[in-house]
Amino acid sequence: MTKGEHTKTYTAKQIDKAIGRGEDQTDWTRVEAMTDEKLEQLIAEDPDEAEADPDWTKARLVLPKRKQQISIRVDADVLHWFKQHGKGYQRKIQAVLRTYMEAHKHDSPG
Repeated sequence: MTKGEHTKTYTAKQIDKAIGRGEDQTDWTRVEAMTDEKLEQLIAEDPDEAEADPDWTKARLVLPKRKQQISIRVDADVLHWFKQHGKGYQRKIQAVLRTYMEAHKHDSPG
């Protein structure tokens, strides 16, 4: 089984319709009756939560680099390949270009 094999994506509208059809499986009465103390206890007992307490004292703000818009021509099959992989294909193209640039930084003059 691959990661995300059983993951499904729904829009807010689809979720609202499913709830309207009675397909919601959440026990909202139990959730609403839960005290803050009980919620904190459940969080503390969650083994995944133990690793979710980062040390923010050494955190630093890193702003993303400003992008420059350009027009570039690429082969249709290259663009199609990136687009086949879904949303974010432009970020993936950017990542490939950056990786190439980093690998060849010392090759170029200046």
